Amino acid sequence: MPNIALDLGKQISAFGVKAAYGEPQDIDGVSITPVALTWAGFGGGADQDQNGGGGGGGVSIPLGVYVRREEGLRFEPNIVALLAVGIPFVWVAGRALSRVIRALKK
Repeated sequence: MPNIALDLGKQISAFGVKAAYGEPQDIDGVSITPVALTWAGFGGGADQDQNGGGGGGGVSIPLGVYVRREEGLRFEPNIVALLAVGIPFVWVAGRALSRVIRALKK
């Protein structure tokens, strides 16, 4: 019986940079390369009777694109993804800062 976890591990190892950076596209003389934050996880197992199972999942968050024009290369972020990541970060940082200030006042 094939080992599902090993098979999935071999398949996911091929993603690497190819999953984070898309193929460059040329649109009206401008080269665009999409960029995403990706991760995946898989698991599997079997008991002594060779009854097994597995599962997995992955996430891809589009961060933006690299745009190459005659002027040079520039990164243009995806505003929706930036807000989705930035709002919780600002909340946590503000919360931590308020606790530090409160501790220093004592």
